[in-house]
Amino acid sequence: QVQLVESGGGLVQAGESLRLSCAASGSIFSIAAMGWYRQAPGKQRELVAAFTNGGRANYGDSVKGRFAISRDNAKNTVYLQMNSLRPEDTAVYYCNANVQRLQDFSVMNYWGKGTLVTVSS
Repeated sequence: QVQLVESGGGLVQAGESLRLSCAASGSIFSIAAMGWYRQAPGKQRELVAAFTNGGRANYGDSVKGRFAISRDNAKNTVYLQMNSLRPEDTAVYYCNANVQRLQDFSVMNYWGKGTLVTVSS
């Protein structure tokens, strides 16, 4: 089994920063694409930032220039540095990864349970 566990969410004021972490654990041979999505109340889940299978970082238009994604492959962990936060960034942030499993080398997609980020004005 593979688990993705997010941490680092919380309540901040507009203009402040937060850093989210997502650690993958379990039966992992390798991790390809890995990144962050978010879902605000009443809205669809959207891309925040993610590494593609080729290692390129993609960002949602609304966070470009403010958020930065990074990863530590040795720790199977991805980070999201969020700067200049705005009230519209308020959402549950989910980690997502394409994981090649150790037991059969199949690639499956996994989601974390999410961490809430609330930005007050």
